[in-house]
Amino acid sequence: MEDLKRLAGRAALREVESGMKIGLGTGSTVRHFLDALGEALAQGELRDLLGVPTSEATAARAHELGIPLQELHEVVPLDLAVDGADEVDPSLDLIKGLGGALLREKMVVQEARRFVVIADPGKMVRRLGTQAPLPVEVVPFGWRSHLTFFQVLGAQPRLRTRGESGEPFLTDNGNHVVDLTFPNGISDPRGLQESLRGRAGVVETGLFLDSAALVLVGTAGGSISRMERNP
Repeated sequence: MEDLKRLAGRAALREVESGMKIGLGTGSTVRHFLDALGEALAQGELRDLLGVPTSEATAARAHELGIPLQELHEVVPLDLAVDGADEVDPSLDLIKGLGGALLREKMVVQEARRFVVIADPGKMVRRLGTQAPLPVEVVPFGWRSHLTFFQVLGAQPRLRTRGESGEPFLTDNGNHVVDLTFPNGISDPRGLQESLRGRAGVVETGLFLDSAALVLVGTAGGSISRMERNP
């Protein structure tokens, strides 16, 4: 599977042109894209790029690779955002955020003229929520008060923790993440998104709807499957 992630990550480099301002996603598949981007810059194949990282981990890796970075407000609008996904459905709607960067990822994507998703075949699903939980970022204050609300929505909520310590996982923004599992998947992603966003204390959800323009999937045969959103 790592080879397929690498294939997809490197395929995304073909979408990049010199002079672009690029949103840099977070996660294991994006790491391969960052490596390819760093190599292209070092070899002079691409020039005058600026990247906006969606996490501290991505920022650190970009610095190692010599990818110039800027703050989001300094370079909007972005020409392109490249990121992975935890699930992709046939309409190219996504669940993202298992890496904990969902809020910054969504902020970057909304400022990009084009959003390219890179994935391996295991991320493709018929219905969102059938394989991956839905991450929901919440403020630490009163986070337990949301649990009954999440259950009423049909979810089995679980606070994300760090390893064996049991300490709450904290996002780069200092917030908690509650992962919502739906036994039969998410039947109405848009209705669920509206309900969650209307809840005070919920910062953001991992539902990325109507945002991906192109999904690149590495296949076992060594080729790339390209799926573009219908106009």
